[in-house]
Amino acid sequence: MTHPVVLKIAQKIRDRSQGSRDAYLQECALGATRPTSRAHLGCTNLAHSYAAAKPDEKILLRHTEITPNLGIVTAYNDMLSAHQPYGHYPDLLKSAALEFGATAQVAGGVPAMCDGVTQGQPGMELSLFSRDTIALSTAIALSHHVFDGALYLGICDKIVPGLLMGALSFGFLPGLFVPSGPMHSGLSNEEKARVRVAYEEGKVGHETLLQSEEASYHSSGTCTFYGTANSNQMLLEMMGLQLPGSSFVAPHSELRQQLNREAVRILVEQSRKSGTGIGELLEAENIVNAMIGLLTTGGSTNHTLHIPAIARTAGWILDWNDFAELSDVIPLLARLYPNGAADVNHYHQQDGTPAVIKTLLQHGLLFPEIRTAYGLPFTNATHFPEPGDKAVTWREARQPNPESTLLRPVEKPFSASGLRLLSGNLGRAIIKVSALPTHLPQTMQLPARVFHSQEELQAAFKAGELIQDFIAVLPGQGPSANGMPELHKLTPALTSLQNQGLQVALLTDGRMSGASGKFPAAIHVTPEAIRGGLIGKIRDDDLIELDWKTGRMELHVAAAELAQRADYVLPPQTNTLGRRLFASARATVTAADQGASFILRELP
Repeated sequence: MTHPVVLKIAQKIRDRSQGSRDAYLQECALGATRPTSRAHLGCTNLAHSYAAAKPDEKILLRHTEITPNLGIVTAYNDMLSAHQPYGHYPDLLKSAALEFGATAQVAGGVPAMCDGVTQGQPGMELSLFSRDTIALSTAIALSHHVFDGALYLGICDKIVPGLLMGALSFGFLPGLFVPSGPMHSGLSNEEKARVRVAYEEGKVGHETLLQSEEASYHSSGTCTFYGTANSNQMLLEMMGLQLPGSSFVAPHSELRQQLNREAVRILVEQSRKSGTGIGELLEAENIVNAMIGLLTTGGSTNHTLHIPAIARTAGWILDWNDFAELSDVIPLLARLYPNGAADVNHYHQQDGTPAVIKTLLQHGLLFPEIRTAYGLPFTNATHFPEPGDKAVTWREARQPNPESTLLRPVEKPFSASGLRLLSGNLGRAIIKVSALPTHLPQTMQLPARVFHSQEELQAAFKAGELIQDFIAVLPGQGPSANGMPELHKLTPALTSLQNQGLQVALLTDGRMSGASGKFPAAIHVTPEAIRGGLIGKIRDDDLIELDWKTGRMELHVAAAELAQRADYVLPPQTNTLGRRLFASARATVTAADQGASFILRELP
């Protein structure tokens, strides 16, 4: 029997979303065409659509009434390790489609940027907005309306949410996400973090740091820590949009090739059925399963932005309170770096997400009856893939080991869930608690130290000025201010201070990396400073209370004093490296608790 709180949250989402979901489904119904999307085209349109196809493909593409045509939307580039393997995917997917009596065409490409490259750089101010840009690019790729289903090739931080938002704008089309898999484990994530802190403290030099980073990021495939990219993959399985257990299979393995072929076979089959569109099947229960997956695995805080934005694209309206209510009943079952020492390869070796789904279903903490993009009951999400002679085979995932240091059953969790909602006179914020050291108190009342950039805090650290307990406050980092960049470059300095015995925390209307979390960080503060948020009126030495046990976030300054303080004014901003192009996005973006999106404001 499904847990009453899980049922309650799904019902709340349905109730508040009735009008917007109905409007979305009406749009899907208008877009749907059968028997194939190409059947409505005139001869000129049709000939244009396959002019460059190979002869055997043209023969099938001319049969508009019977031959499904799959679109491939790819985030391939060969600079980023996670997306480099996608270079050879189209030919393999096209060959598989022909084998199953269908065709496939590359519909278009989407940009794929890496937060690991842009951390602390001007380009990070484009990072969050790249999600909506990818959604727009996906819609353009599908706009020719010649496809009967779509395969979405993407892995990392904003790419998967953007692809999914774009896919949902063509929600009548069946679709499946096709991962590329992680690189093999290199230098441990904990050792990498240790070297970063040592470099920040001046104990090792540039060459040592570079060697450490090269040993961590050493080949094609996704980074192995459990940041936003790998949280994406877990969420897709939780929602039923990616083949069970396929997320963390190595890029160039035989099993990976068999899974890709299986994805094509299934999508061809789904494309021949009505009512199998990716948006049509994405019900409130699918979304709640994704939220639960995020909480139970200690996933990236970035998904408190992405899940609401994805849901809104399909007509579902979420609130951060939904996360908060679920967090009271969803236990933390996984410890992956930065929440623990293990990486996603170790997670996969213990049957990964299928094992998590299995134990959650056994205790009524997931919806078992959701529809999936692969056409099977969600109970099949507990199956784990293995290579067969010619095609992938499946076995039931193993039960998580109660003594494991990585993956536990519901009966013996590591702790309460990984994310908490904070609220008070400062507004609302998200805090990731799953990675915090157990010896830390669960509440802090400390003086503020206000900084206006990461560089300002780093300079104070290197000058030896940060010698007392404090909460670092960084206003002006929200979506309307500068695109809400991640502030991951603060991690080594604040971690070092915490290691020295100081009590430190962060309060910001910006983001932190999905790989962060060793010190308390109240992030995504809403309303942000530039939109009148009280965070913009904090001054040095003001007393701030953060209590992640009770969910309180308070600025202890008299109201009369705050009324006399000037409103926050954003320091002068530069517009180099493409940032000027996103001025309209900063002007129209929704608040963090509404998904921080510049394309969702006009939706019903």
